[in-house]
Amino acid sequence: MSHPLLERLTGELGYALVNENNLDAFILEQPFSVLFFAGAPERFPETLDVAVILPEIIKAFPDFQPALVESDSAASLQKHYGFALWPTLVFLYQGQCIGQLSRVQDWDVYLNRIQGWLDALPAEDSAKIPAFHLN
Repeated sequence: MSHPLLERLTGELGYALVNENNLDAFILEQPFSVLFFAGAPERFPETLDVAVILPEIIKAFPDFQPALVESDSAASLQKHYGFALWPTLVFLYQGQCIGQLSRVQDWDVYLNRIQGWLDALPAEDSAKIPAFHLN
């Protein structure tokens, strides 16, 4: 992760940096998390766009705790989550994948898909489900 926009996520914004060794601990620390599988910006230029969009997603859905997946672990963890396109955001609830968004999307797609995943969670968890906030 050698691009300033990616370094900003973990440095300035304090997002976790996860790998195969600490991923389970991270996703079990809180009910909602989002993993950013960035890929190499020189290979996947949309990575930098998603690096700018992710903080806006977190503003809209502040209960999601974000993490950047280390490049050395990204390929093996990608197999676990089963996506094919880079970059990808993987949204988790209590450690279980509730949805994925690959590449750059329109802002409304982010808002509607994430809220849809939250709305689809079991009714017994409804008290724990955050609503999105638009600034």
